[in-house]
Amino acid sequence: MLDTHSRSFVKALSWRATGTIDTMIISLVVTGSIKLAAAIGLTEVVTKSLLYYLHERAWLKIPYGRRTAAR
Repeated sequence: MLDTHSRSFVKALSWRATGTIDTMIISLVVTGSIKLAAAIGLTEVVTKSLLYYLHERAWLKIPYGRRTAAR
């Protein structure tokens, strides 16, 4: 069975939320500041989303591991 596009999108959002919560908890433990932990977490959401997009676009240009469609 294949996932629908909406299911994949929701899974991506839930994974990003999990990662951000993890980053915020680690930041809180390290800094002791809720305000700073929240700022780090929010910054992380933006930067990692952008980096993921750029990473995916770069991989579209790399032929490694691709197969051509069978006829």
